[in-house]
Amino acid sequence: MGRKIVVVGSSNTDMIIQVEHIPKPGETIIGGAFSIAAGGKGANQAVAAARAGGSVTLVARVGKDMFGKQAINAFVKDDIDVGHVKQDSDTPSGVALIFVDKDGENSIAVASGANANVSPADVQAARDSIAAADILLMQLETPLETIQAATQIASENDVRVILNPAPAQPLNDGILQQVSVLTPNESEAELLTGIPVKNETDAETAANALFDKGIKTVLITLGSKGALVFDSDYRGLVPGFKVEAVDSTAAGDAFNGALAVALAEETPLKDAVAFANAGGALSVTKLGAQPSAPSRSEIDLFLQERT
Repeated sequence: MGRKIVVVGSSNTDMIIQVEHIPKPGETIIGGAFSIAAGGKGANQAVAAARAGGSVTLVARVGKDMFGKQAINAFVKDDIDVGHVKQDSDTPSGVALIFVDKDGENSIAVASGANANVSPADVQAARDSIAAADILLMQLETPLETIQAATQIASENDVRVILNPAPAQPLNDGILQQVSVLTPNESEAELLTGIPVKNETDAETAANALFDKGIKTVLITLGSKGALVFDSDYRGLVPGFKVEAVDSTAAGDAFNGALAVALAEETPLKDAVAFANAGGALSVTKLGAQPSAPSRSEIDLFLQERT
């Protein structure tokens, strides 16, 4: 049963302040608990996949600083292969500043740092790992030319590509046509298609537009409602799970990491999405990005109790 997953992406250190509400421009809020946690969409997804049962290799860059060393040490503890995590001498590690309000919603600003230096040469150096993988999982916190280079290697070796198009930005059809599974949320789907996504019907319209671009499977995540699945075999909503939200940071990353594992194990698509929905739901019940990623046993137990 295959579980080899290569993640190309970012690694950040998250600095989190819990607040009553997200501050408006010019507003200063006094009070709120402060914490530091490991983050970055690529690293989050790698950790989520590893904890969900995957054998994970991460291709990333961090600074040769305290945050970079802490990140690598944490990856090793999660049994992630860090042979392709490089340390930059001249560029600091990425940092994210995060406000989390009383309802678990967040507002994030990111200083990319070494993430901006993840290059096509880095993925070429990881070619053998990508070629041997069951799944290549990526996001958009690293340069697009790097994403394209990794996608090309995967395509040449019949490796399935999951692309989480976040943070949202335009993508050319050349990249999209090499994607096996695209996992935008509502706003990302809207940016990619120009179709406002306000409800499930809108999501179906946007998913169809993306499917017509040549993407084999489109999954539009709809928060606690679940995920809309759109491919040649099935089109419909896979329901999500309602939980008490503490922090929604990295819920999408937990979803994508769990999805990668389930698909690598050749789980049927609807069941794989249900597994991913469970991973995402569990993550919002805890504070922080990587600290909130659930284990395989937690996901399995959650599904047993909820289905």
